[in-house]
Amino acid sequence: MSVQERRLTVSTLAVALLLGSMALTAMGETPAVTGDASTPVAAVASTAGDPAAGDPRAAALAPAPAPKPAIDRSGKKRIGKASFYADRFGGRKMADGKIMSLHDSNAASRTLPLGTTAKVTNLETGKSALVTIQDRGPYVSGRIVDLSPATARSIGLSQRKGVTKVEVAPITVPLPNGGVKLGQAADDPILALNERRDRGPVSQEQWDSWN
Repeated sequence: MSVQERRLTVSTLAVALLLGSMALTAMGETPAVTGDASTPVAAVASTAGDPAAGDPRAAALAPAPAPKPAIDRSGKKRIGKASFYADRFGGRKMADGKIMSLHDSNAASRTLPLGTTAKVTNLETGKSALVTIQDRGPYVSGRIVDLSPATARSIGLSQRKGVTKVEVAPITVPLPNGGVKLGQAADDPILALNERRDRGPVSQEQWDSWN
């Protein structure tokens, strides 16, 4: 076959392929398009609604972010579950910029203002301790306060149990204008020990033994 005949044959095949593609399109079918042969179809399909893939439907399909809880300056008591910091968090910086101590009365709340002092009572043991809200958390549904391991032990919350039902009663609540609002636990006698930080968390049992 001469060079001219070969060129004619290639041209004829090209025209035939083009006509075949046009015919499929006219019948409502789309010929397969191959780009990167290493990309499986499933991977391409999975990008639907993916913001990273630039899908315009991403904003409508993506779940809305959880609303940030409002800061509670009411001073009212709240009941929920308490957990405590894992040891690995000791020495890390808290939301107020101070260092978290596993042996102090620092605590975390998502709703109480930083600097709030509160009385935390284990509703299963009746034991209480004073805490200062210095961090944010816990981020688990139903939990309202994270305690230091020392505070947790002082109210009867063991490491094995991990979580317990508590009442968190604010004593003093900082206000945006620099003032302080007294909470529902402000008249509790255990408040008198709030300055004894060097002794660590104070339980109701300790208070009773000193009086």
